[in-house]
Amino acid sequence: MTAHSTKASKQERTVAVFGAAGHTGRFVVAELRRRSMTPIAVVRDPAKVTEFKERDVEVRGASAEDPDALDRALKGAAAVINCAGPFLATANAVASAALRAGMHYLDVTAEQPSAQATFDKFDHAAQEAGVFVIPAMGFYGGFADLLVTAAMADWNSADEIKVGIALDSWHPTQGTRITGEKNTARRMVVANGQLAPVSQPAAELDWDFPEPFARQTVVELPFSEIVVIARHAHSTEIRTYLNRTALRDVRDPATPVPKPADDAGRSAQVFLVEALVRKGGHIRRIAAQGRDIYAFSAPLICEAVQRILDGRARGNGAQAPGTAFDARDFLNALAPQHLSFTVSDY
Repeated sequence: MTAHSTKASKQERTVAVFGAAGHTGRFVVAELRRRSMTPIAVVRDPAKVTEFKERDVEVRGASAEDPDALDRALKGAAAVINCAGPFLATANAVASAALRAGMHYLDVTAEQPSAQATFDKFDHAAQEAGVFVIPAMGFYGGFADLLVTAAMADWNSADEIKVGIALDSWHPTQGTRITGEKNTARRMVVANGQLAPVSQPAAELDWDFPEPFARQTVVELPFSEIVVIARHAHSTEIRTYLNRTALRDVRDPATPVPKPADDAGRSAQVFLVEALVRKGGHIRRIAAQGRDIYAFSAPLICEAVQRILDGRARGNGAQAPGTAFDARDFLNALAPQHLSFTVSDY
């Protein structure tokens, strides 16, 4: 093997993580290393970060406000994962830098306006460059899209898509709180086949989740999955609901940040996401359960970037996970280590 091919091979497995010092970013760096990929930790102030150097992870400094520093920080990577919210403040800058370098871009935004803007702005440029741009490849966003796509299977349209999210608790990170304060845009759903503002006051209903949650009161609260699902799934109605327990936690300023409960740093939080797809009188349902929504975003987005770099993704451009990947195969790859799921058809 020549020196040039060795260098090229290393670059093909190198992934820059923007916002690596954040809560989710740390999980992403660890997951890339677990998958024998080479992370570059991109942080605002390298002098304040020592943990990565101790693990022999290269650290580079850059902020979203400095395009030249971003270009230097991403040099030598094949893809960049953006973990730094609010994404309305970072996604445009980091995705632009990725396109300048001809590399893939993924992020974990739950912000609807950010995901939509990334789709709208970067699709053509990403297609021309032959790279992927995938926003919202996290727990909120891409995960529900994969579930919905797997449930739809051979259907190319549906009359109704509903996503129910149940958390036994939600201890938000500081980043989640900051994003919530700054994201004042009206949340959108798909109603009568069109994106429309969610009704106010938000609708409430009872949702019969599988155990361990069973019946829960849920509130209509759409995240970035609405934008992502609507990009490729044709449905008259697309709506998302969150259980009141989680909503009460995240809205309480006294709720503490997540607390590690295992050697991997995951909290004890349990989640269950259920997607129901209806076509006429026929309903398909998929329910997936796992642990720690922040930690879970790491294997989710790292599986996506690994499939892209391995040539196991379809097409290019700004895409939803459900079009870029085989949804059922993707979910199977995460089970049973990171989630369990069941599918029913009735």
